[in-house]
Amino acid sequence: MQLEIDLEDWPKGDGPDDFWEALAGDCAKAIGEVASELTNARLHTSVLFTSDEEIHTLNREWRDRDKPTNVLSFPMLTRDELLELGPDEPPAMLGDIALAYGTCAREAAEKGIALNHHAAHLIIHGLLHLAGFDHVHSDEEAEAMEHLEIAALAKMGIGDPYGDRSINDKTS
Repeated sequence: MQLEIDLEDWPKGDGPDDFWEALAGDCAKAIGEVASELTNARLHTSVLFTSDEEIHTLNREWRDRDKPTNVLSFPMLTRDELLELGPDEPPAMLGDIALAYGTCAREAAEKGIALNHHAAHLIIHGLLHLAGFDHVHSDEEAEAMEHLEIAALAKMGIGDPYGDRSINDKTS
């Protein structure tokens, strides 16, 4: 999967300037290892690292929810279209993901985890939404999605974000 990264209103990482871009690439690789439909080289996805204000605007305009949230995903293919993609056709836009810095940083601090680990979880969560997975319609779908998130994060050396079930960590 090809990623286009747009970094607005997020701090530079502790490492090289492409810290967040490298993290998103690691997430795409890890999710591809547990959800093979996301390994198609034809797929293109944009990841926007932005402000709470921008996420608030997007959430209000596209989802009729007048508040910021941690991550938004905007799929451009249906699950069936994704599964039917052949390897030798033109590029296909899987969709867009946007992450809100303030909300992500606050949630990471509240949970006592590193911001990059929380951001990785949210990127993987967003990629699964783009692939047609959901956690809203049934407990079974939510558990399947969480299982894939946990497996992908483990490939990156990141622990289970749902380990403490006393924290309601259902992202949207």
